[in-house]
Amino acid sequence: MAIAVSPALFAAETVKSPDGNLIVNVDILDGGIPVYTVDYKGKRVVNPSRLGFTLQSESTRRSFTADARKAAADALQMTSGFSITDTERGSFDETWKPVWGEETEIRCNYNEMALRLTQKEFDRYITVRFRVFDDGLGFRYEFPAQPNLTYFVIKEEDTEFAMTGDHWAYWIPGDYDTQEYNYSKTRLSGIRGKLPSILNPNNASTTPAGPTAVQTALQLKTDDGIYLNIHEAGTKNYPTMHLELNDTTMTFKAHLTPDITGAKGYMQTPDMTPWRTVMVVDDARAILASRLILNLNDPSQIEDTSWIKPVKYMGVWWEMIAGKGTWAYTDDYASVKLGETDYSKATPNGRHSANNANVKRYIDFAAKHGFDEVLVEGWNEGWEDWIGNNKDYVFDFVTPYPDFDIEELNRYAKEKGVKLMMHHETSGAVRNYERHMEEAYNLMNKYGYDAVKSGYVGNILPIGEKHYSQQTNNHYLHAIKEAARHKIMVNAHEASRPTGLSRTYPNLVGNESARGTEYQAMGGNAKWHTSILPFTRLQGGPMDYTPGIFEFDLSTFTPANNSKIASTIPGQLALYVTMYSPLQMAADLPEHYEKHMDAFQFIKDVPVEWERSVYLEAEPMDYVTVARKDKNSDEWYVGSTAGTADRTSKIKLGFLDPGRKYVATIYAEAPDANTVDGQTRYKITERKVDSKTTLSIHELAGGGYAIAIKPVK
Repeated sequence: MAIAVSPALFAAETVKSPDGNLIVNVDILDGGIPVYTVDYKGKRVVNPSRLGFTLQSESTRRSFTADARKAAADALQMTSGFSITDTERGSFDETWKPVWGEETEIRCNYNEMALRLTQKEFDRYITVRFRVFDDGLGFRYEFPAQPNLTYFVIKEEDTEFAMTGDHWAYWIPGDYDTQEYNYSKTRLSGIRGKLPSILNPNNASTTPAGPTAVQTALQLKTDDGIYLNIHEAGTKNYPTMHLELNDTTMTFKAHLTPDITGAKGYMQTPDMTPWRTVMVVDDARAILASRLILNLNDPSQIEDTSWIKPVKYMGVWWEMIAGKGTWAYTDDYASVKLGETDYSKATPNGRHSANNANVKRYIDFAAKHGFDEVLVEGWNEGWEDWIGNNKDYVFDFVTPYPDFDIEELNRYAKEKGVKLMMHHETSGAVRNYERHMEEAYNLMNKYGYDAVKSGYVGNILPIGEKHYSQQTNNHYLHAIKEAARHKIMVNAHEASRPTGLSRTYPNLVGNESARGTEYQAMGGNAKWHTSILPFTRLQGGPMDYTPGIFEFDLSTFTPANNSKIASTIPGQLALYVTMYSPLQMAADLPEHYEKHMDAFQFIKDVPVEWERSVYLEAEPMDYVTVARKDKNSDEWYVGSTAGTADRTSKIKLGFLDPGRKYVATIYAEAPDANTVDGQTRYKITERKVDSKTTLSIHELAGGGYAIAIKPVK
């Protein structure tokens, strides 16, 4: 990378993408107000948008004189009085290899412009650094060490994203604690009226950010066919950003998650913010192909990554979600307190799922069918205290229930060629988790666990903190770093939505941070849910969506659960390809797979490591069709999901090697299938194909199809 430094001669500065189609202009308006604009292929896509911050201080207290209060208030404004005093320019082009991913190589190619913005009145400055790629841009604020800006508290980040019209938006409401919502599609002007009806009724800790606030990654589409996606990258030591919409001017403003006091961020120079990102493309497939977020993150900080391996797993989990079993060992919640109850004398409820016999049943099935690991939830003491709503509940993450022999089960799994996956439900008590973390990770090392699913269900403790605040985000990263020290992979549920940190810390192999499969047992997910997530939640990193449900009538688990999942078996298979993750679960019970072993074959075959990905069809919320090549063979796998309506998918197999013959095994919905009562009706066909073949396959809204394509031997 070549950098040249020179003083700016003009207020306006410009940087273009390598292909010249994307242009970012930065100007200083009257009053010293810095703004940026974005043009794409000659069209304005982001109107003049302000940059800057408002700081928080006690120096504006009432005991000051009016003049003193005004002077103090002026000093807290970092939104005006700026001039451009230096400009750095450069370009960068490299190809790097991810530890795991949707391809084995990623190109990072951008032009860069870094502007020093100086407030001469207060003798302080910040740097705003722009990196412009062919498919979008990122910019961040940098605070160099300087005498007049050392420690400060952010009251508001005043970054704007001014839209050029009343675009279509695919969104979920701004919330400091959860992303577990179904998505809505409205005009920007329709967000305010839609919000009250979609607030999550299943999460008592819901804390909306505002009547027009939405979460990132926010997908937008203009009437002339341009797709914009607003998100953030590399969020470290900083709160998660929401977007507050002024629906008169159609301007979004950054809305940071506050801490328990209402402050947004605590900074000490030298310091910097995460990247604010805007993807701009005119083909929806390019959104799925973009690696903008990853490219704005730092390279891996883990030198030896040989122990980080993609995982296909099963788990003792869905049966508790659906109501067949329980996490807790006993139903006598009121009398149980961790450390005070002898569980060997407690009365078992007879439905505790994490018992030795049941876990061995899962291990046997996983070993027989080539799975890597078995997750076991509810293995450790403390669930009664939590479920019973005792306010002093606590887990220690090392003490198993009497019917879970941790030593014997790990020995048995190892004998079968399978590993157990650890589960740590923190119940939102982050300080308690940090207190026990070293001992918990040491226990994992002792028995050979190499991966942990951590959970943060409920309110963050201490009460008043939020899941997405600066302090809690720091906790998540602390857990990842400590896990890396123990060579442990992390799959964090209910944590803050990812922003590409899996590049820097590749042991972060998964997150939930969205409405996952478990909601199918609690009212259901919208039919279009899995056809919008690749455009939104998955932009920042993979999701542990836990697909592969084959039994759709949940009354088979318990008569009390009348939920019926609106999906199909081929649609479930498709998710292993369309919802990329290096951590893929076959979420249903062994006995349900045994009824459909012909369809289960696809789950057995589909890889979790890819060499190349080709995005064949895409439209937010409507459909996603992806083809991926196995990293370790010449096999290809195709997945397609339909969202809002039934459709016929037409795909060309030009990604196959020319002149080579293949056999395609197609897992499709039967002609009489539907997503109400026909979910188990599917058809599996084989046909010979090559690079000149075109396939037409019908798929149902909420369903889909999957294809395994293997070379003819």
